[in-house]
Amino acid sequence: MSAFNKTPKKSSSKNSLLMIGGGIALVSVLLFTYLMWYVAPEEYREMVKIIAITEAGCIGETLDGFSVNIGDCQKQPGQYVDAIVDQKTKERTSAMNP
Repeated sequence: MSAFNKTPKKSSSKNSLLMIGGGIALVSVLLFTYLMWYVAPEEYREMVKIIAITEAGCIGETLDGFSVNIGDCQKQPGQYVDAIVDQKTKERTSAMNP
């Protein structure tokens, strides 16, 4: 009989699987958190000028030239109205169309 027993250690493979699973879970949580922050709306009230009335609602233009659909309204083109505008959408649009 040999003086050294060479038996495989099951705990080391179990630890490595836990570390890999924990890393995947951490990356998933961080990615989910970032995406929720990125796509969450940041809405403000702004003065918009009605430029068109369509079947989908009134189309308004903010003072900085961003078009927004404000839904049903009882205004005529050329009139001003307060509307809710998503600032993150404006930033992404301006980044794509400089």
